[in-house]
Amino acid sequence: MWRLRRAAVACEVCQSLVKHSSGVKGSLPLQKLHLVSRSIYHSHHPTLKLQRPQLRTSFQQFSSLTNPPLRKLKFSPIKYGYQPRRNFWPARLATRLLKLRYLILGSAVGGGYTAKKTFDQWKDMIPDLSEYKWIVPDIVWEIDEYIDFEKIRKALPNSEDLVKLAPDFDKIVESLSLLKDLFTTGHKLVSEVIGASDLLLLLGSSGETAFRATDHGSESDKHFRKGLLGELILLQQQIQEHEEEARRTAGQYSTSYAQQKRKVSDKEKIDQLQEELLHTQLKYQRILERLEKENKELRKLVLQKDDKGIHHRKLKKSLIDMYSEVLDVLSDYDASYNTQDHLPRVVVVGDQSAGKTSVLEMIAQARIFPRGSGEMMTRSPVKVTLSEGPHHVALFKDSSREFDLTKEEDLAALRHEIELRMRKNVKEGCTVSPETISLNVKGPGLQRMVLVDLPGVINTVTSGMAPDTKETIFSISKAYMQNPNAIILCIQDGSVDAERSIVTDLVSQMDPHGRRTIFVLTKVDLAEKNVASPSRIQQIIEGKLFPMKALGYFAVVTGKGNSSESIEAIREYEEEFFQNSKLLKTSMLKAHQVTTRNLSLAVSDCFWKMVRESVEQQADSFKATRFNLETEWKNNYPRLRELDRNELFEKAKNEILDEVISLSQVTPKHWEEILQQSLWERVSTHVIENIYLPAAQTMNSGTFNTTVDIKLKQWTDKQLPNKAVEVAWETLQEEFSRFMTEPKGKEHDDIFDKLKEAVKEESIKRHKWNDFAEDSLRVIQHNALEDRSISDKQQWDAAIYFMEEALQARLKDTENAIENMVGPDWKKRWLYWKNRTQEQCVHNETKNELEKMLKCNEEHPAYLASDEITTVRKNLESRGVEVDPSLIKDTWHQVYRRHFLKTALNHCNLCRRGFYYYQRHFVDSELECNDVVLFWRIQRMLAITANTLRQQLTNTEVRRLEKNVKEVLEDFAEDGEKKIKLLTGKRVQLAEDLKKVREIQEKLDAFIEALHQEK
Repeated sequence: MWRLRRAAVACEVCQSLVKHSSGVKGSLPLQKLHLVSRSIYHSHHPTLKLQRPQLRTSFQQFSSLTNPPLRKLKFSPIKYGYQPRRNFWPARLATRLLKLRYLILGSAVGGGYTAKKTFDQWKDMIPDLSEYKWIVPDIVWEIDEYIDFEKIRKALPNSEDLVKLAPDFDKIVESLSLLKDLFTTGHKLVSEVIGASDLLLLLGSSGETAFRATDHGSESDKHFRKGLLGELILLQQQIQEHEEEARRTAGQYSTSYAQQKRKVSDKEKIDQLQEELLHTQLKYQRILERLEKENKELRKLVLQKDDKGIHHRKLKKSLIDMYSEVLDVLSDYDASYNTQDHLPRVVVVGDQSAGKTSVLEMIAQARIFPRGSGEMMTRSPVKVTLSEGPHHVALFKDSSREFDLTKEEDLAALRHEIELRMRKNVKEGCTVSPETISLNVKGPGLQRMVLVDLPGVINTVTSGMAPDTKETIFSISKAYMQNPNAIILCIQDGSVDAERSIVTDLVSQMDPHGRRTIFVLTKVDLAEKNVASPSRIQQIIEGKLFPMKALGYFAVVTGKGNSSESIEAIREYEEEFFQNSKLLKTSMLKAHQVTTRNLSLAVSDCFWKMVRESVEQQADSFKATRFNLETEWKNNYPRLRELDRNELFEKAKNEILDEVISLSQVTPKHWEEILQQSLWERVSTHVIENIYLPAAQTMNSGTFNTTVDIKLKQWTDKQLPNKAVEVAWETLQEEFSRFMTEPKGKEHDDIFDKLKEAVKEESIKRHKWNDFAEDSLRVIQHNALEDRSISDKQQWDAAIYFMEEALQARLKDTENAIENMVGPDWKKRWLYWKNRTQEQCVHNETKNELEKMLKCNEEHPAYLASDEITTVRKNLESRGVEVDPSLIKDTWHQVYRRHFLKTALNHCNLCRRGFYYYQRHFVDSELECNDVVLFWRIQRMLAITANTLRQQLTNTEVRRLEKNVKEVLEDFAEDGEKKIKLLTGKRVQLAEDLKKVREIQEKLDAFIEALHQEK
């Protein structure tokens, strides 16, 4: 049916050519008819040799491709007759042109089908990237919201403009006509040659004879004609062979050219698509930057309006800030109840100087970390929380100072502060520390995530490092990477040999399946210059070179190695490098695998995906832990409130301040009694030994008083005020300690004992007595000692009583010293079965000999003469006791001291009735009581000094001590380690854990609620 339809259409074309042909009347040359037309209407043509089909006057055709029936055909009358072949070359040309049209249409249809089939095969060869959809930013899938494709479609040229770009078929026909004219000339020549050869064949032998008869006489002319015909025939054969070879060559060339053109076109399409993708990505990044700048300006305007008071509203915490607070609380929580921190964070690990800090700075868009050439700069983990904000600022968790990251001065101060904190965390004798530095960075366009920068992994411990530095870094890295929800950002230096990498083996051990690892190849610009085989970089990015597996692979450039480069300059250099890089143009790297911006987008998406998958499970585990802790508290401390360490410290602080205030409520009498007694205990030895005993050795009262005055003046000028201040300070300490340590009955809580003791010691250490107190006290004491007037009998009796107590105390001490020297007496030996030592026996014999000498002369002076010592030694030797002169002197000192004190006590008893003689200045009296006057002066000086010190204590020193205690408590309140050390015990730890778990659970619940709202 389709053949009949084509025939009908061809006949209509032929009829139209007949009607519109110029210069031809009646019939149309056969060469101008379609091939199907010639086969139907001109089957008797001698050149076609086609059988004439039987014509039907009327018929109806139906096709499965067309619903309406074909219209009836009207045939024109056929004229039969012989027409020469060479007269129909225009028809042949038209026929070939018609063939060319169908060939072009057929080639277009076939080429389209082949292209579609090739595209389907190529599409099937592309791997399924749906699992890696998270790597491509969400904004790419929503690009139609940012790019108006309708405007792009309208900007494209329409079909009419595309038709104008198509080749001009009229010019092609003209070119083919010229080619036909060239071949027509050759065809005429060949036809003449063929006609001549046919003529010879028709003539046969007779013709040859006649030809020879006519040209019988000319042999040379005969040979000339034969040579010309042979050359013409040979030329015809060569032309035919060249035509066939040209057809074959054209066919082969067209086939190979089509294949090559197809390959070239596919490659060009791929390159073009990659370039378009790269340009689209760069264009998208510029759009983002422009939008970020506009957003930043709008937020600044909003904040300025808030500052001016146009409207005040409480800004909600961002989602990432809430999550960062949870991590900060977890970092301080001691997981003693098998509740481990499995919340996600991005752990940045890499070899030393691999560029991990630079990658982190590119993500944070600021040069915030200390930098060094080859030396270790990251000495402790740094947790960086990135969040969006109107201003590019940074601040520490424990500080309110904001560093403006757009100013170089603040950047330098921030780097210096981080370096100081790292050195502070590193203990003496160590190189690195596991203590974390928490830093928040806010700015427009920052991807929200939490990253932890770890110290670089090293292979060799150099000089100046601790011997365990390598093992410590490995343990810190493993502690962070063993978290099953931690995202490992593995940084590999692309400018060094891959075989030198240490961190890849470590990461492979912690994440063997690569389900949470993102591999980053840094310094790709240096790698492209230095690496001889660029395919090695491709193998690294495709994950075929290292044994480790990763969730994604990225290649970045972090600058030219100059520490003074800005982030904007580094970003421009990176974009320019990848735009001109052969790695990207030769498809070794994909467009979504390059630049730190794509890396930050991918890491942020992976981070939040991991957070959404694991945060609720972590919250459930803390709920179970909270229930266990609450149950344990109810069973162990049912009647106590759950006070954590801070609350207990506040309670202890209030108690301590109350006890300090109670010092001001001590009565003046109590202060003076304590001070007077303490001061006499401190100075009594000096008074008896250095003042009273030397003065008592004098022969008369005048010398006694003179010696006493001189001794008292020297003592007052040099020692007494200082001793008095020391006594007052010690008394204050003792009273303060008594109030701090004495039990309060049932309300006493021994959990505060260590804290109170520490506060007491630190406050006393900080307290210093007023330096001017000694000078004023010296004058008061000197005036008190100068007074000798006893006004009444009561004071006289008080002085005698004071003197008797002092002398009896000294006598008792002397008796004890002698007993220790000579051993137990006969009663103790018989009752308690004690014996004397050999040395004690010698001392006893010496004592007895000296006592005999004192009985002979009770007025003996205080010192022995040399001849007396010799006499005593010889007497002892005569009894078989060998003694040393020094032993005799020591024994004499104690024996004479006891004798003197007993004599002084007897004299004191005699002076009880001597007040009357004192009033008369001991005139006409053998009784002299100057020693009683001395002790009265001492007693009065002690009373006046105690009163003066009491006033200074109550008016000044107690308040200063209270102030010192408050300062110490404030310092302890800010020192967490101090509180942990001083407030200990199971109750404290249980309450602390319960508080932490509740806080973590509350923050997790608030974060989960905000996370659901954001979805």
